Amino acid sequence: MSWKSLWPYALLAALVVAIDQWVKYLVETNLFMHDMVDILPFLALYRTYNTGVAFSMFSSFGDKGLILVSLAVVAFVLYLAFRSGPKQVLSRIGFAMIIGGAIGNLIDRTLYGYVIDYILFHTPVWSFAIFNLADAFISVGAGLVLIDELFVWRRGKAVPPSNS
Repeated sequence: MSWKSLWPYALLAALVVAIDQWVKYLVETNLFMHDMVDILPFLALYRTYNTGVAFSMFSSFGDKGLILVSLAVVAFVLYLAFRSGPKQVLSRIGFAMIIGGAIGNLIDRTLYGYVIDYILFHTPVWSFAIFNLADAFISVGAGLVLIDELFVWRRGKAVPPSNS
């Protein structure tokens, strides 16, 4: 993969970081801590801080440990992106979204020691973990990579066996 072919994906990753940080700024400056603002019957804004990763896991690693884990994840995803083929556009878009989301959360963790979370899916008797846009980008990006890998696998299975 040439650097020239990476520019669109690098720009996408940068856009993801910019959108994530802009929305987090808006949340920090306009939403009171732990004050639920219903948007839909099942969706609310709820500002809180996460000192771990997903579902507050690994919060015992501390800031520096989680920063190192985040950097390792970004490096690994970059490695996978470099190994992807030019026809794996969905994977490359997914990798860019994962990297952008990870960097967005890494910025929070480095500057504040926690990640700013603010999206809450809930019902009257149940609520999902509170997350942010960076987390959503990471999840959607991972889904795109999985879908593309499924297509690559199916294309490989579709090759008829040679008659020898």
